[in-house]
Amino acid sequence: MYENVVLGIANEAIFTVLLVSAPILGAALIIGLLISILQATTQLQEMTLVFVPKIVVVFVVLLFTAPWMLNILTTFAYNLYSAIPSYIYL
Repeated sequence: MYENVVLGIANEAIFTVLLVSAPILGAALIIGLLISILQATTQLQEMTLVFVPKIVVVFVVLLFTAPWMLNILTTFAYNLYSAIPSYIYL
């Protein structure tokens, strides 16, 4: 019985991490792909050209999605703390 509880908490935690990190990782992936296509078409092979736009896009996405991320994380923490009494009596 205890294994099911631990695995359920771990499953919810992994899902929460994936949900929160998806917008940032997706934006970084898309901007990296676009810059790579631009570099391939112009034959400009500068390795540092990718980093500045990617950092800017990640910060902008983080700025816009931070309230949503905080809401997801606080909901997860609230649900975890509120379920502690039910975990004790198993």
